[in-house]
Amino acid sequence: MEAMKLKVAAASNPKSVAGSIASNTREDKQVEIVVMGPQAVNQAMKAIAIAREYLKGDNVDIVCRPEFMHLELEGEQKSAMKIVIIPDSRAQ
Repeated sequence: MEAMKLKVAAASNPKSVAGSIASNTREDKQVEIVVMGPQAVNQAMKAIAIAREYLKGDNVDIVCRPEFMHLELEGEQKSAMKIVIIPDSRAQ
């Protein structure tokens, strides 16, 4: 399955991110969101909830799988989260 990679920051607009999640889900693409920090996680979770609302009309739902990951930024190891979003075939 093809994956779309998105970076979400504290300043990201949840509705814009949700639109990208929904659009890629409709194309049967997996979405991978990378976030660092609590505000970015908050924006990503709001975007996922909004995307589910956008997809209801298409009778599509999504499943999220959070994972820890490590990134090297400016020569230092930083912890981040990757949220893998896949279409859920069990949607009603």
